[in-house]
Amino acid sequence: MWTPTLPDTEQPRYLALVDAIADAIERGDLKVGERLPPQRRLAWALGLNPSTTQQAYREAAVRHLVSGEVGRGTYVLAGSKEATLFHLKQNNGSAQLIDLSTNVPVIDPDNRDIEHTVQALLQEGELRSLEHYLSAEALLMAQAQGAAWLANRGLHLSASQVLLCGGAQQGLFSLLLSLCQAGEPVLVEALTAPGIKAACRQLRLPLHGVAQDDQGILPDDLDRVARATGARVVVLTPSLQNPTGACMGRERQHAIAEVVRRHDLLLIEDDVYGALSDQPPLWPLLGQQGILISSLSKTVAAGLRLGWIVADPRLLAKVDPHAQATHWQVSPLNLQIACRWISDGTASRRLAWQREEIEQRWRLARRLLGSDRLYAQHPSPHVWLRCPVPAQTLVQRCRANAVEVVPVDVFAVKPSEQSAVRISLSAASSRAQLKQALVRVAQAMEAV
Repeated sequence: MWTPTLPDTEQPRYLALVDAIADAIERGDLKVGERLPPQRRLAWALGLNPSTTQQAYREAAVRHLVSGEVGRGTYVLAGSKEATLFHLKQNNGSAQLIDLSTNVPVIDPDNRDIEHTVQALLQEGELRSLEHYLSAEALLMAQAQGAAWLANRGLHLSASQVLLCGGAQQGLFSLLLSLCQAGEPVLVEALTAPGIKAACRQLRLPLHGVAQDDQGILPDDLDRVARATGARVVVLTPSLQNPTGACMGRERQHAIAEVVRRHDLLLIEDDVYGALSDQPPLWPLLGQQGILISSLSKTVAAGLRLGWIVADPRLLAKVDPHAQATHWQVSPLNLQIACRWISDGTASRRLAWQREEIEQRWRLARRLLGSDRLYAQHPSPHVWLRCPVPAQTLVQRCRANAVEVVPVDVFAVKPSEQSAVRISLSAASSRAQLKQALVRVAQAMEAV
């Protein structure tokens, strides 16, 4: 019978058991479809009250780790810690719940760009193109517009350096699928985005975390982990890192580039948040050892599933030899809207509005939560909040106050001693709603 060892901490015992279940699934000790011990039997083995294991199993089900059926038992679901991020919206019918768990751009309720653009496409007869596959002309146009958009990041690109993809997540998956073999180690930040963890898990690529500070990963630790693992591929988010919001300064970028050259690494840079900052990308320092991924999803509109993979043409030829695989998921309608928005300035206008709104929300968070508790010092759509109590305890208190935030274990490559949560400032429907939610979070931190 699976019997965990629960740590001797101030954390409630039922939450410690939930964490143990999540860790066992993460390590593979509990496999998908495996039945958990009966609640009473596990309670006896751990010296707990049966109501404690019952509460733990119920919470594990809420986090989409397990599923229980009367008369059949409780079974492990095909999920993971990072997968729970997308199930936090199950608010049990509470109309007052404010969900700050998912990173999405702020939505301007008064904006009508989508309606106006679709009407224009309809009047011009462009919507007829939706009945066909993407044409060579449309693909070339999107590559050129992608290069034009990324010029805002200081990148001077030709269309031959750009591949299309159906958003950054699909781009990352395509890169890992093309460049790595199952079982090959991949280096990431010690705290990394759930999408990166999920892609590597699906492709059976073991992750190795590199220590980080408020500028991202540490060069010395990247050197150490690269030597220890023999890894060839690194995946990083140097600008507004998810979840910490860290931004890599130029001196740190040069130090990381030197380690990449020394170990002949291939660095995949996730730059989806980059346009929201003034920090330049790392990619220009990497030569043929760098690949950059960008999209419009975090900066212009989440529904525009259009992204770009940027690299030396010879490297792109290895990723997609026939220049077809990465763009299969690109919608003709999304492509038409995105290219029009880039060319007529709509995308730049929406980005400028997004940046201003995020800065105002970031300042609000610093005032209500305390700047000393927030990890990074750059305006960001998400903040990393240090907790005075265990992260899961704060999550539960916030949930009791009708606010959803995300604990450290969703992002940690290995069990972390940090006590912190990520709060997505841009997820609230308005600054007024965000203020209400942040006041509730502050109250949850102060609760005895």
